[in-house]
Amino acid sequence: MKQFIFCIFVALTALTCFAQTPAKPAAPRAAAKPVTTATGVKLPPGVPPARGILKTAFSLRYQDVHIGTGAEAEPNKIYKVNYTGWLAADGHKFDSSYDHKSPVMGKDGKPEMDADGKPKMSDGEPISFPQGFGRVIPGFDQGFTGMKIGGKRRLFIPWQLAYGSRGRPGPSAANPGIPPKADLIFDIELVDVSEMPAPPVRPGMGAGPNGQPMRMMPRPGAPGTVPGGPGTPAAPASPATPGTTPPPTAAPANPATPSAAGTPPPSTAPATPPSPSTTQPPTDKPQSK
Repeated sequence: MKQFIFCIFVALTALTCFAQTPAKPAAPRAAAKPVTTATGVKLPPGVPPARGILKTAFSLRYQDVHIGTGAEAEPNKIYKVNYTGWLAADGHKFDSSYDHKSPVMGKDGKPEMDADGKPKMSDGEPISFPQGFGRVIPGFDQGFTGMKIGGKRRLFIPWQLAYGSRGRPGPSAANPGIPPKADLIFDIELVDVSEMPAPPVRPGMGAGPNGQPMRMMPRPGAPGTVPGGPGTPAAPASPATPGTTPPPTAAPANPATPSAAGTPPPSTAPATPPSPSTTQPPTDKPQSK
């Protein structure tokens, strides 16, 4: 009997100790780590790995021949550059800014002459283009990243980033242009980087505190003026208050499309008809065309 009571006492003591033991906090969840696939590509968390051979369709390659010491070529600026371009297949030079020469003008505005009586020619005319606006081929447009003024670089541009599968026809048989799917090699020199010119101030625009054009808010009641720029349709007019005559609105000074002869003028009826419960005098009721 005493042994039975002792066993019960030991069991109750064990249950009491277990109940008072604090539960261990759950281990913090480890942050998801990028998954590295068999091809060596690191995938962000949430992107499942895929099987297959990793291939590269095309890439822009370059060599820095001379590191510049001036300002860095920032995006969306005006770049002034010298260049020479060759076909990668046979080394044919198809264009160069150094070949675009012009007469050297004197202080009097007249061309300067050499000793043999011929006009002096410049060493070449660098080109200027706005970076990032698609004015030149993509490989040329993006090939100045990281360059500084005074730097020189050689670009190896694949045809996908050049003139594509159609090429660029030349003006004559002596200058056939760029063949289809032609890889190109360019030697480029960054001469200068400047700011984009501010857009011209047009009627309805003013200059802001920083000198940039600022569009004026539309005058209340002005026809076709909305704060959206040219070509944006005006918002529909609200219905006139019953019993009142809306003020006349002047026609635009320079309509975009002149109306044809005999074409009736556009209706001035409100865009939203008044509610049926609203009564108006017969003289103010808009007439439907």
